[in-house]
Amino acid sequence: MSESPSAPARPASAAGVDHPPLPPSRIGVLLINLGTPDAPDYWSMRRYLSEFLSDRRVIDYSPWFWQPLLQLVILSKRPFTSGAAYRRIWDEERNDSPLRIITRRQAEKLAQRFQHRHPDILVDWAMRYGRPSIPSVIERLLRDGCRRLLLMALYPQYASPTTASAYDRAFAALQQVRMRWQPAVRTLPPYYDHPRYIEVLAESIRHHLAQLDFEPQKILFSYHGMPVRLLRDGDPYHCHCMKTTRLVRERLGLPEERVLVVFQSRFGSEEWLQPYLDTTLRELPRRGVKRIAVVSPAFVADCVETLEEIAEVGRESFLEAGGERFAYIPCLNDSDGHIDLLETLAREELAGWLGQRSSAVEPAAPSCRRPLAPSGRLS
Repeated sequence: MSESPSAPARPASAAGVDHPPLPPSRIGVLLINLGTPDAPDYWSMRRYLSEFLSDRRVIDYSPWFWQPLLQLVILSKRPFTSGAAYRRIWDEERNDSPLRIITRRQAEKLAQRFQHRHPDILVDWAMRYGRPSIPSVIERLLRDGCRRLLLMALYPQYASPTTASAYDRAFAALQQVRMRWQPAVRTLPPYYDHPRYIEVLAESIRHHLAQLDFEPQKILFSYHGMPVRLLRDGDPYHCHCMKTTRLVRERLGLPEERVLVVFQSRFGSEEWLQPYLDTTLRELPRRGVKRIAVVSPAFVADCVETLEEIAEVGRESFLEAGGERFAYIPCLNDSDGHIDLLETLAREELAGWLGQRSSAVEPAAPSCRRPLAPSGRLS
């Protein structure tokens, strides 16, 4: 005989369902940067470059054409040259790359900002290519009870090969069949003209210029390049770079002729955004510009593109061409000003979430909570 509709519902356990314990409902904040190989040796470099250069957001040629060329030709040589570049900047004491070390510190410091007033916020970090991977960290955050998730791709200027690729990877992870309970998701928009970003970047430039024993004739704002074709297809990256430069220049009170925008790290034979950094460094001394400083606003953490390509190779090229003084201005890295900025950006995007807990999730008993593994996990 069936139960009356007015009869009280039986507990899940009485219905024969053993419901798994649930952790407390939390908010996850995930910092995402580009990536790094595990080591500068050939096979580590090959795995990293294969993942990076197989991303259709990065190289959008037909896979039928591109993959044989990549796997049989490019990856037979490029791991050696890229590995040599990484060895020049590799942190031997920590046996890690600067990008991974700095990104970890950024997450740790941001976590400290939230831990007292908002202990329900978990801050973590991931790499688009390499480790820790975006899917593995998202899975960990969800396992620890994050029912709301803020994805923060650390690219101030939007570009489809960087910002969109990072979020693509996160969304793909959330599409997996085993993802039974998807979190609510927000993404950090580009912040190329955010007043706090402009202020922090300008103050960093001012601080480092004041420490020089010479006055640069020009300050080069070097951004990672991209094919001109992407700009024509509607990617706003070039416009974002130009606006960032103008706002910082105005904040510093510099005349237009004192600042020059250049683009670096081009790959392949098609036309990329110009002027190119490498050719500009060789041309400037012939134009009488022999004292320069270079800053990289698109990078929030020093990496092979800044420490090796600019600070070492770029310096050598400029001096060999007749330049006299060269200064590289570091990225914002884990400076207090940059952590202030990240906290500001996170709080703006978390508006409406802070202080809220899902009524559908009851906190698990303290005895059910797993201890956090000592694997860089942040809370």
